[in-house]
Amino acid sequence: MKIIGVRSHVLRYELDEELGYSQQYYAARTAHLVEVSTDEGLTGWGECFGPGPIALANRTIVEQVLQPMVLGRDPLAREAIWQHCYNMLRDHGQKGMPIQSLSGLDIALWDITGQAAGMPLYSLLGGPTRQRIPVYGYGMMLRRIPDLAAAFREEAASIREAGFAATKMKVGLGPAIDIELATAVREGVGDGFRFAVDANHCYTTPDALTVGRALDDLGAYWFEEPVAPEDRAGYAELRARLKTTIAGGEAEFTRYGWRDLLAAGMVGLAQPEVCALGGISEFQKVLALCHSQFIPVINHVWGSAIAVTTNMHLLAAMPDMPGGLHPWEPMLEFDTTPNRFRDDMLSEPLDIQGQVKRNGGFVSLPGGPGLGVRPDPAFLDHYRVA
Repeated sequence: MKIIGVRSHVLRYELDEELGYSQQYYAARTAHLVEVSTDEGLTGWGECFGPGPIALANRTIVEQVLQPMVLGRDPLAREAIWQHCYNMLRDHGQKGMPIQSLSGLDIALWDITGQAAGMPLYSLLGGPTRQRIPVYGYGMMLRRIPDLAAAFREEAASIREAGFAATKMKVGLGPAIDIELATAVREGVGDGFRFAVDANHCYTTPDALTVGRALDDLGAYWFEEPVAPEDRAGYAELRARLKTTIAGGEAEFTRYGWRDLLAAGMVGLAQPEVCALGGISEFQKVLALCHSQFIPVINHVWGSAIAVTTNMHLLAAMPDMPGGLHPWEPMLEFDTTPNRFRDDMLSEPLDIQGQVKRNGGFVSLPGGPGLGVRPDPAFLDHYRVA
C-alpha cells in the first residue's frame, strides 16, 4: 500500500454569538482536517490544531512541504514517516505550525493503520483500559455583556444539570473581576462539584498568585495555563505556593519539549494536545514521560469531530495512574458552545451531550476500525475555505 495524496480541508463559518478568552474575541469557527489517500482505496483522516489564518498557513505546510516527503511511502510505516518528516523540519521548526501540520498527517496514518488491521485505534494502542469515558463540560467563555458573572453562574448550573462530570471556565479580565467570575461559577455548580479555571496564560506570576489563592478558597479543581508557557520558573513557583493543581502543556510540542517541561516541575496535571504536539505517535511518548513521573494526564481537546474522536480513543487506552481498586480517571474535554464541525460533520453524530445526559456524565467508546468516523463530503464542500 502506498500514499498517493495528502489534502487539507480548511473549514469556516460565522458564529451566531461572539466568544472570547483572555487573548481575543472571535466571531468565526475554523477547523483544519487532513485527508491521506492510498492506492488501495483506504483513506485516513486527521486534524491540525490552529485556528483562522494559522489553519491556512498549516494547509500550505501540509500540502506543499509534507506531502512531497510522504508520497509513495507505505502509510503503515508511521514511525519511520514521523522521524523522516521531523528530521526534515528540524532546522525550520521544532515547535509550532510545522509540528501542528505533522500532527494531522500522523493521526490520518494511524486511522489508515486501524482500518487496514480492522481494529479501532484504542486496540492498536494496547486495548481499552475503560469501557466508558467521563466528560467535563467546558463553557463560560468571555462575552462583552453587562453582567458576565450572572451569566457564568447560570451557565455553570446548566452544565452541571446537563450531566457533565465537571466543568471549566475562562478568565482573563483582571484578577478582581476574574475572582468574581470564579466565585459565581462556584455558586452556580454548588459545593462538591469540580470546576477548573483556564487563564490562557494571561497573568504575571504575582497576579496568578492572587487569583490562585482565591481559587484555593473556592476549591477549584485545577488552574490552567496561569502564566506564559515560557515562564517555567513562574509555573514552578505557583505549584509550590498554591493548593490548587497547576495544569498546562497545550502549547508544548514533541517529547523533547515535554521532557523539559516536566523536568522544570511546571505542572501537576498535564494537558497534551494531540493535534498540535506531533500526533498520536508523539502523544504516546509524551504520555509515557508524564506517567513516568506520576503526573496525571487530561488531554486538551479543541476542534472538530475528528479531534474529539481521536481523543476518545487515546483516553480509552490510557492506563490508570497510579492504579488501584478505585483509580483516578482522565476525562474528555468537551466544549459546550455550539460547534457545527463537531456536531454536524458526521453522517452518524457523536451525540456527546446526549450520551452524557443518558449515562450520568459518561460516553461510550468509539466503534469501527481506525477512528471509526468519516466526514460527510457534502458538509466539507459547504464549509471549505477556497
